[in-house]
Amino acid sequence: MIKIQEYRGHIRNWKALCAELGIDSTLSREEREEQIIVRAYEKWGCRMADHIYGMFAFALWDEEKEELFCLRDQFGTKPFYYYQTADGGLLYGSSIRSIMEQPGFVKELNEEMLQLYLSLTYVAGEDTFFKGLKKLMPGRYLIWKNGSLSIKRYWSPQFHPDESKSLEDWADEIHTTLQHVMTEVKTEDETAESFLSGGVDSSYVLAMSDAQMTDSCGYEEERFDESILAQKTAALLGRKNSRCVITPEQYFEAVPYVMYHMEQPLGDASAIVFAIACRATAEHTKLCYSGEGSDEFFGGYNMYRNAERYGDNLKTFYVGNTNIMKEDEKKRILKNYHEGVLPINLVKDIYEETEGLDPLTKMSDVDIQIWLEGDIYLNVDKMSTAAGLEIRMPLTDMRIFDIASRMPSAYKVTSDQNKVALRTAAAKVLPEEIAFRKKLGFIVPIRIWMADDRYNQDVREKLFGSSAEKFFHVDEIRAIFDDYVGGNSDNWRKIWTIYTFLVWYEEYFVKR
Repeated sequence: MIKIQEYRGHIRNWKALCAELGIDSTLSREEREEQIIVRAYEKWGCRMADHIYGMFAFALWDEEKEELFCLRDQFGTKPFYYYQTADGGLLYGSSIRSIMEQPGFVKELNEEMLQLYLSLTYVAGEDTFFKGLKKLMPGRYLIWKNGSLSIKRYWSPQFHPDESKSLEDWADEIHTTLQHVMTEVKTEDETAESFLSGGVDSSYVLAMSDAQMTDSCGYEEERFDESILAQKTAALLGRKNSRCVITPEQYFEAVPYVMYHMEQPLGDASAIVFAIACRATAEHTKLCYSGEGSDEFFGGYNMYRNAERYGDNLKTFYVGNTNIMKEDEKKRILKNYHEGVLPINLVKDIYEETEGLDPLTKMSDVDIQIWLEGDIYLNVDKMSTAAGLEIRMPLTDMRIFDIASRMPSAYKVTSDQNKVALRTAAAKVLPEEIAFRKKLGFIVPIRIWMADDRYNQDVREKLFGSSAEKFFHVDEIRAIFDDYVGGNSDNWRKIWTIYTFLVWYEEYFVKR
């Protein structure tokens, strides 16, 4: 007998799986998805994820084999953690806090992670800020039997460029595939809204969906406010728009809430905005679309346009989307610096996997395997769950990635444009001014707010307080902060990354 011990997710191709596995398709979503997982395991075993499209992480107990089987989806859209106790037991689950509450867990800070965090601004790789607590990484499954743990990889990104197709061919394939995915992303009796920024990804998802309400965030500072563009896009597509205007006070007030529910520190300033957006959206819906995934798949970041120039040097420095603090600076500010703990060590295996491929593909693969899991998907899952909102990401799909994995880099990035093929596909349902709009990113006015004494009191208290003194040479942090307040706005990310760690640390090791 197979028992589901833990499950988080949404299975898109449930109709086809119900037919293939002999499951009653009229069952409730919870019942049918549990049956799909059990029967897929019985039929395909450790290769079951090859047959499932969606977002998922789960644990099964196989009574006959007397073993635990845990699996996380290919991209890591849902989190999964495990911890081996001193007496030989295994704790596991999709929430760190649920594991912490179980007998046998010993809460200890893994201080070495701070060194990596100061560069990356997120927790990358399998280790966490809690000693002994690990992430089951994307595309892996775990088997626990007779006190023995084994982890195997069932999927890794593979890239095989196909030079035979034209730009239009690729755009057509993206478009028809997304059309199909959108038929699966929700059932007919569900009603979804859609997050909408000023960018092409969320606009494309909206245009392909039946969502009638869109949700956007904005600021009083016009130069940072994409929500006006979002409102225009919504109106153009005949949809309504709900705009949440975020104030500096509201933003800083939310930081402890975000760090607590994130369960690990995250130095992505947009995470605070996203958390506020999730809470506002959850007031009028429980289901929402979002456009994550396509930047990494299809070459969406502006820095990707430098890929050819970086060439083979990538493997000496490129560790993902963010790398804000170098080793010499960390040596100055950290009281305990460990020589062998380097961000580049997290990606060495990825560069070995992509040996011989072009530089853009190497950069994308690093971000798909490290950045998406550690930052983007963690943020989406944790903040939506905390708000009681379910988010589905149509562009994060194995069938969408399959197209990107075969697409030559020339159709992803050019000297003056990113996501070329995806934008060309989006232009089938969007005006060119939206489909080819310059990427702005998810901009937050934090670099201005944090230098303002009206808003930065908690930042100052944390940076120069007793918790900071445990880990940092506070005089070095003060120098960075004074330089930032004095006009060097480039330092804001360093200050924010230190601050978010300290807020998280106090939530988990001082207050509790």
